[in-house]
Amino acid sequence: MDIHEYQAKELFRKAGIPVPPGDVARTADEAEALARALGGSVVVKAQVHTGGRGKAGGVKLASSAEEAREHAEAILGMEINGLTVHKVLVTPAEDIASEAYVGVLVDRKKQSATFMVSPEGGVDIEQVAEDNPDAILKMPIDPRYGLLPHQAYRMSTFLYDDPKLVKQASKIMGQLYRAFNENSCSLAEINPLIVTPDDEVKAIDAKVTIDDNALPRLPEVEAYRDTDAEPPSETKAREASLSFVKLDGNVGCCVNGAGLAMATMDLVKYYGGDPANFLDIGGSSNPEKVIAALEIITADPNVKVILFNIFGGITRCDDVANGIVEATKQIDIEPPIYIRLTGTNEDEALQILKDAGFSAYTSMDEVVETAVNFAAQA
Repeated sequence: MDIHEYQAKELFRKAGIPVPPGDVARTADEAEALARALGGSVVVKAQVHTGGRGKAGGVKLASSAEEAREHAEAILGMEINGLTVHKVLVTPAEDIASEAYVGVLVDRKKQSATFMVSPEGGVDIEQVAEDNPDAILKMPIDPRYGLLPHQAYRMSTFLYDDPKLVKQASKIMGQLYRAFNENSCSLAEINPLIVTPDDEVKAIDAKVTIDDNALPRLPEVEAYRDTDAEPPSETKAREASLSFVKLDGNVGCCVNGAGLAMATMDLVKYYGGDPANFLDIGGSSNPEKVIAALEIITADPNVKVILFNIFGGITRCDDVANGIVEATKQIDIEPPIYIRLTGTNEDEALQILKDAGFSAYTSMDEVVETAVNFAAQA
């Protein structure tokens, strides 16, 4: 789960990281009032889950409260990479002597959290890695010991020569690692980490991604979720405990088990089709989950055919069959449904479908090829 910059800064403040004050405005009037309270010279920043805000005109410097209001009026309601801006962060403008990058992410190859630091901050770290890889230092962190003082010192001296700055940066890295762990982050980054003319080291931007699997035990972090920033289909899938990813094809897939779902999508591509989604109803499914899955699939206007591929182990085939039948009673489903059911309670499922006027395949290749051919001609 991605969270907004202002929310990430709240997590950083709790960990002790020096972050400038600021608050969120949802109207131009609120932005003007916040700017006035902060002294007038502020930055107005769009709060959307995407990069490139500055290039899109979503980050503006204001020298007065009145100018902050003008910028907020222009930014609120604008679209950045397809996302509408509903709120802006108003925070004091900072004098900047230098900018650096500090981030922690999960490195699956190293099987650990890994720090990445660079004295070239304020730009995309990917661009730095491409243009000047020697400007990046990577430091894997052993989870048994955490970030050790000599590691923080090594990274800080990579960024700064001044011992006073090194001391501040070392402390911030320890605080960032604490925030990363306590909030089960997969990414936590400061870009830029600035030095002011008074030699203060501050985090003036924040980006955090939370591991979804940790959210049930982190209700305060879960509350940060912004459903306005995600497609309605993803919201509905999460509420129904379905694993769903929207894709660009026209073959709607409903499968049980992530492995089978991936294999089904591969087979769709093999026969010349394009999957419209990844949708895993999981094990121990019930008819209500199947209904929710079909509601999500049919909400996509690109879907020309719906493909069910169920291998019943924990998942009962008759539950899925009942869900399909019930969904067709509750939802106006235009695309044809092609079904393959095999496994637990297979005979009962086939009878349920037959009584409702459906038929089912037993061959995975046959059902996928048939569905893809129909989608190609629709």
